[in-house]
Amino acid sequence: MHYRQTRAEISPAAIAHNAKWVRKTMAGGKLLGVVKADGYGNGVEPAVKALEPHVDGMAAGFMEEALAVRECGYKGPLVILEGCFSSSELRVCAENNLSPVVHCEQQLQEIEAGALSKPLWVWLKVDTGMHRLGWSEEQALQALQRLNASNNVAGVTLMSHLANADANHRLNAEQKQQFCQLSDTLKGFQARSLHNSAGLLNPDTRWPLQENDWARAGLLLYGVNPSSVTEVQPELKPSMRLVAPVIALHQLEKGESVGYGSAWSAERPTVIATVAMGYADGYPRQAKNGTPAMIRGKRVTLAGRVSMDMLTIDVTGIEGVQLGDDVELWGPNVDVRQVAACADTISWHLLTGVSGRVPRVVV
Repeated sequence: MHYRQTRAEISPAAIAHNAKWVRKTMAGGKLLGVVKADGYGNGVEPAVKALEPHVDGMAAGFMEEALAVRECGYKGPLVILEGCFSSSELRVCAENNLSPVVHCEQQLQEIEAGALSKPLWVWLKVDTGMHRLGWSEEQALQALQRLNASNNVAGVTLMSHLANADANHRLNAEQKQQFCQLSDTLKGFQARSLHNSAGLLNPDTRWPLQENDWARAGLLLYGVNPSSVTEVQPELKPSMRLVAPVIALHQLEKGESVGYGSAWSAERPTVIATVAMGYADGYPRQAKNGTPAMIRGKRVTLAGRVSMDMLTIDVTGIEGVQLGDDVELWGPNVDVRQVAACADTISWHLLTGVSGRVPRVVV
């Protein structure tokens, strides 16, 4: 039982809606649903259950996350995006039908030397400009040849990752061109994957997906548009609604301040509502005065610094506000992107940063 009414309401129906919308937008190819970071903060089980009928495979960040997906009962293709770094991990991959990404020499050597119960389908990551993980274009040919020569490999998907698909950037077209040229030149792979959520929306990176092209959708599946290039937010349904109750009301006179550092002062007689949500719950401490929220169907704004367990909002002029009223911090009525902008961060950070002390309530 949860006594504190602070919660993250999770909508599997919204996740399913978004997955169907992404598939329609793709107009071909295969859809990989990314459920890393506890389903982008939504909870891995509700994310997996909602996505399973609508995706061709799923992806987790590392082994523990992948096994958590299997524990949800999902038996389809499942990619480990960071790959494996030991022979014991590779054996677990074989036992659980997991597909590791191979992005460095150590990982390749482990596969070549492994004693596995069955061969693995692997994803070979090529660095086309992200410079975080992956083989250079020159190294990719030899790596692919070695994978195909190994009895531990059942097949290969060629992949890369876009660094700037959420914005207009010269590297977008360069990465797309390099990846396409590479995939036209290399022989011995069976599928390819370049597009992330933003890459599906950016005219500089998208292309008509073929039967063996995989798109790796993450943020879009949870109802948030990652792109500053293409506005599609009205088509999406946010899957997380972060909610907390009013636990106190105070009347301030003009000139009186609120919270640590007296960072906000009333410019008029003001009603302040204290809300049971703070940075220990994952709400960003750096959120500025004026950050939006909603109560009783009305937009309100943050007033004063966020503290560990509480924040304060200006509810002046909102009729009937009382203790126990729900405040939406982000969700269908408060765009998490606006909250992120007010905190100088990104939507991914906020969704995945909601702490474990906030119950996820499936609605």
